[in-house]
Amino acid sequence: MTSLALVLVLIFFSWSQKSIPGETQSKFSLSKSPVLDFVPAPVPIDEGKLVPNISARNVFIMDRNSRIVLYQKQADQKIFPASTTKMMTALVVLDNFDLQKKILVTRSYPIGQNLELKPGEILTVEQLMYAMLVQSANDAAEILAENLPGGRQAFIDAMNTKAVLIHLTNTHFTNPTGVDEDDHYSTASDLARLADVALKNPEFSRIVATENAVIATHVVTNVNQLLGKIQGVIGVKTGYTEGAGQSLVTLVDRESHQVLISLLGSEDRFGDTEKIIDWIYTNFKWEN
Repeated sequence: MTSLALVLVLIFFSWSQKSIPGETQSKFSLSKSPVLDFVPAPVPIDEGKLVPNISARNVFIMDRNSRIVLYQKQADQKIFPASTTKMMTALVVLDNFDLQKKILVTRSYPIGQNLELKPGEILTVEQLMYAMLVQSANDAAEILAENLPGGRQAFIDAMNTKAVLIHLTNTHFTNPTGVDEDDHYSTASDLARLADVALKNPEFSRIVATENAVIATHVVTNVNQLLGKIQGVIGVKTGYTEGAGQSLVTLVDRESHQVLISLLGSEDRFGDTEKIIDWIYTNFKWEN
């Protein structure tokens, strides 16, 4: 090292050991690293195990903490979303209703999965949310939609506005339930994003993780057979129509590694998802 370089090093070392007026000595100690306000999430490392053979046509899997996509297959193909639609219905309800508001049932809604709510029954918005998200009741979704000021069409408009706001680029809704209709579509990747946003709401998270509940005179049972059966499964939403096939959006949390799985067009949504979960937590290792 030249004499000049040695002098510069000594000057720098001497300056770094001095206190700056108004600051403590320890804050500038060379022996300590600065405290970071942001700690990066652990990164999932792919160990190369083959993805299991499943029947689902559309798949999107994302590590929720790092935002890394673990696997995708035709994830941006527009298809019928079935009752996974109700995740958006729930978001619009949470944006616009007091959960304790009481609603009068004025008519029956016999289309698809329903709770057989009868005219004259009075339920709170929260009770209707349980019926809609736990038992996937179409009648609960329709009742909520028609009770928004402006009515059902205003509610659907709000669904599409929300879709734009949260950047669902390949999604459009024409009803609050998910029944197959022209121009009612979404994708596996959009539905994972929708679930990610919805799960930030504690009320939504609590309801979709519920296995069974009693609302008024009705007992509701979660359609998601993986809840309480597969370690770490804590939601999110099932779906089925003839046009869509079987759908399932799932949140899994093992050892604080949260993964969102969006799986559409399946012939065995629960079996497919169980295989995928086993693959994820044996194939990926999380490293800081």
